Amino acid sequence: MNQRELQLLVEQISNDYFHKPFQHIARFNGRLRTTGGRYLLRSHDIEINPKQLTQFGMQALVGIIKHELCHYHLHIEGRGYQHKDLEFKQLLKKVGGLRYCETLPGTRTTHAYKYLYLCIDCNQQYKRKRRVDTRKHVCGKCRGKLFLKSDEKSVD
Repeated sequence: MNQRELQLLVEQISNDYFHKPFQHIARFNGRLRTTGGRYLLRSHDIEINPKQLTQFGMQALVGIIKHELCHYHLHIEGRGYQHKDLEFKQLLKKVGGLRYCETLPGTRTTHAYKYLYLCIDCNQQYKRKRRVDTRKHVCGKCRGKLFLKSDEKSVD
C-alpha cells in the first residue's frame, strides 16, 4: 500500500463510519516505533506506522485508522478527544476502533540489570542498573546492610 492508497482508505473509513469527510493528510511514518499511529493536533494530519500493516494485516490497520479518526473528528468539533475522555471512549466503541494496537516484535526491550544486591538481614534482593554505595544505602524493607552479590552483564 502506498501513500495515495492510505489517503483514500482513511477518507473512505471517515465517510463510512463517521459520516464526515477527512480533509487533511494521512501518511505512513516508518519512524514510529511503539505506536500504531498518531493524530497531529496542529496540522490535523494522521500518521500510521507501516509496520503494523506488514506484521498484522489490513484489519489491524483499519482499527488503528478508526482510532486516529476518533481523535481527529472529536478535536475538530472541540469535544473530548483524549484517551481519558468519555466521548472518545464512546465513539471508539461505536465505530469499532482499536483501543490498543499489537506490540511489534523487538520494540519492547527488557532491562539489563548489571548489579544484584542482597540484604544481609532479610535476604531482600535489589536489581540495579547502576552501582549503589553500600556505605550510604540500606535495605528499604528492614534497614539492614546491603552487599553486592553479583556484578554481571545481565541479572534476571
